[in-house]
Amino acid sequence: EDENVTSTEETAETAENADAEASEADSEDPDKKKSFFKKKKDKKDEQIEELTDKVKRQMAEFDNFRKRTEKEKAQMFEVGAKSIIEKILPVIDNFERGLASIPEEEAGSAFADGMNMIYKQLMNELEQAGVAPIEAVGEEFDPEYHNAVMQVENDELESGTVAQELQKGYTYRDSVVRHSMVAVVQ
Repeated sequence: EDENVTSTEETAETAENADAEASEADSEDPDKKKSFFKKKKDKKDEQIEELTDKVKRQMAEFDNFRKRTEKEKAQMFEVGAKSIIEKILPVIDNFERGLASIPEEEAGSAFADGMNMIYKQLMNELEQAGVAPIEAVGEEFDPEYHNAVMQVENDELESGTVAQELQKGYTYRDSVVRHSMVAVVQ
């Protein structure tokens, strides 16, 4: 029996030691568990921050893409409008030549008045679209707007001034569609 008592006592002591170690381990485990979860939480926080940053960057890239495509679309519209205006300008030139060649005796006729009204309507519509004629005669020569094709002598105007407009130039929204073809005073 003594052996049984001793082994029972040893078992009891071992159980107490195991309980004490378990309680110490439990007191250490919560810290370990906390630190373990904390590391996981930090890792998740890092992932969340990384994904948030990626989303913000993609949103910024998309916004830049949208702005760039809008700008390109506007430029394409400008190019297309200029192309159409360039094709209309010779028609306007011919219209002006036709109106200038009307004989004086027919100047007040219904036909001449009708043609004048159509010309004015066309020019009004172009003006509303942003097309404007370039001022030339009497202005100082400006290579951005004028194309000098000849020089003339003129005592009434200063040197470098446009004396005659051979072909009217036009702008579209502040950019030149066609330069004025002019004669400049020497």
